[in-house]
Amino acid sequence: MIIVKSFEFLSIEREEKPRKCGITMVLDKGMGLETASSLMDISGEYVDYLKFGWGTSIVHEQDIIKAKVEMYKSHEITPYTGGTLFELAYKNDKIYEFFDEAHKLGFPAIEISDGSLVIPREDKLNCIEMAKKDGFEVLSEVGKKNPDLDKELSLDERIEFMQDELDAGSSLIIVEAREGGKNIGIFDKSGNAKEDEIDYILDSFRGDKILWEAPNKDQQVFFILKLGNTVNLGNISSDDITSLETLRRGLRGDTLGKIQ
Repeated sequence: MIIVKSFEFLSIEREEKPRKCGITMVLDKGMGLETASSLMDISGEYVDYLKFGWGTSIVHEQDIIKAKVEMYKSHEITPYTGGTLFELAYKNDKIYEFFDEAHKLGFPAIEISDGSLVIPREDKLNCIEMAKKDGFEVLSEVGKKNPDLDKELSLDERIEFMQDELDAGSSLIIVEAREGGKNIGIFDKSGNAKEDEIDYILDSFRGDKILWEAPNKDQQVFFILKLGNTVNLGNISSDDITSLETLRRGLRGDTLGKIQ
């Protein structure tokens, strides 16, 4: 079926899925199946990854989770479990049970993080390798959810950790910014990006392997204007899928006439 869009002749073209760049990761905080399905019918082509946030999968019926996973996959979206779920499994020595349950639910990918727990570096890298061998795509996150602990990580340490996790088998490295995007990682207390730190990271690490968490519109505009509309962005609210896509295509005042 040929889909015709209105005024398409005025839009900048975007690479079609499966994309290697310009990736959008959306956060599902517990949408119902019908709501999520309706949203993907209109905006699914603009979503590449869909994260079932933190431990939300535990508190909803298994059949609904499975149905949502299959629905997302039908739109060529990779659904995956949030990093907090992995950390719970690690804390309770249930890694193999976690992998088994994720497979049964149909998840093709998982996130491995140490944002809330102290996990030895070697253990985290081993878990990435284990998940990869078990058939999962792995996205791993670098950074701490507690701002005070996060500030203890130097830029050089972040870059070292990112490279180690990429070498261990992660397909994308997520730069922690949490859902609020303030006073964490590359964002200051007001949510403004620390451009010098971003430049330092990009001087030392492959930009196409970074998924920048950028939950707020101003942050999305910053990255698109700085790095182009093929920048990988994550923790996008389900309400902001269309908004972000219009920013990428120069269809909103913030980026109109400013990108190619």
